[in-house]
Amino acid sequence: MGSLGGAMAVPCGRYTSEPPPVLTATTREQQVVEERCLKLFLAHLDADGASVCRSAVPFDREKHIAYLLKGLEQLPSGFQALDASRPWLCYWIVHALDLLGHKLPEELASRTVAFLKRCQDPSGGYCGGPHPGQIPHLAPTYAAVNALVIIGTDEAYASIDRQRLYEFLRRRKDDVLGCFTMHEDGEVDVRGAYTAFAVASLTNVLTDELVSGTPEWIARCQTYEGGLGGEPGLEAHGGYAFCGAAALSITGHLGLLRLDALLRWLASCQKRLEGGFHGRTNKLVDGCYSFWQGATFAVVAPALNARTLSSAAPAAGSDPTGAELLASLAEADGSWLFDQGALQDYLMVCGQLSKGGLRDKPGKDPDYYHTCYCLSGLSVAQHSHLTSVSGAAERTTHCPYGDATMLARTDPRYNISELKVARAFSHFAQLPRPTEPS
Repeated sequence: MGSLGGAMAVPCGRYTSEPPPVLTATTREQQVVEERCLKLFLAHLDADGASVCRSAVPFDREKHIAYLLKGLEQLPSGFQALDASRPWLCYWIVHALDLLGHKLPEELASRTVAFLKRCQDPSGGYCGGPHPGQIPHLAPTYAAVNALVIIGTDEAYASIDRQRLYEFLRRRKDDVLGCFTMHEDGEVDVRGAYTAFAVASLTNVLTDELVSGTPEWIARCQTYEGGLGGEPGLEAHGGYAFCGAAALSITGHLGLLRLDALLRWLASCQKRLEGGFHGRTNKLVDGCYSFWQGATFAVVAPALNARTLSSAAPAAGSDPTGAELLASLAEADGSWLFDQGALQDYLMVCGQLSKGGLRDKPGKDPDYYHTCYCLSGLSVAQHSHLTSVSGAAERTTHCPYGDATMLARTDPRYNISELKVARAFSHFAQLPRPTEPS
């Protein structure tokens, strides 16, 4: 395993904020965010006052763990608004804990499995809360299956009714258009395709019937900007771009996208001063897009690398070969095509709270959603996959805040640690595929 950096300082020249040339509500909001981030960055100047010292920024791992565990046990009454998102709360918390290296106590893990089993609809799929009372929906189905895969016990695996799950997924599929509805008579967007393919591939129920026609529908969601919208014709959005790219990666159809356009759009979403990402053009930075945008680079990297390596050898004195271009990435600031160090600056300096948990942006409170996706984005930024001249994959780390901040490596397609994904694949591969519903 290579290393692309240890604890180091960041040049302070990036940290400048100028008044916008035109004052609008949008530019005022952007200026406020920049000033808040700038204040935090400059509070960590080193002795010469010229740079931010990364080695002096603490990573409050134990406080983050305590914050998360408290939420898994009991939530205050204000969380009633998320009553239809209870499997999501389980997933956000157990995944964040897994990234932080905290193993759930056996009894707490078993109680979590029992709760998620109560959310499983008898006809297949998972509801946003215990059944009866809510209807099965692809979003909590994804969250519940992910949480169970992360827990990774025999009890967790056995709790998933794979036959009924497959039947639920088939009911969500529009075989004519290729898209998925999120629930019965529900909305159509690219989240449906991604969540369906993710849970199906994890549990070994992904079939040709489930996939047929959908990759082409997803490709039509790519916009003139290069990102993907929720449906064909809608604005490019970081969350939908991730869902579309990850769904195509899972099914082996990334080549349907205009990858260069997608990468240009993704790169344009990283903010110059803050270092984090926004989700749409002309919007504010948000910690959750550290994953949604950052992981999309990682999802498309294998296809990009394969295409680059296949480039024809140039004539003498012309441009470098694809292999040489890829090899040069090893000497850069990480191997994804964004500034991994700057993203970690935003998450470590602007995202953490001393009481535990991570947030959207300075001025906001922490929450479980942003804690999960900020840590997920941090994991993506810390871990890379370089492709050597021979075409072999090489794992690298890029952890400028020091090894004490290192998180588990997440699989960017599923946002589950690679270890837990591999275990799930191994377990469910031994089980028979479900039968096609009559």
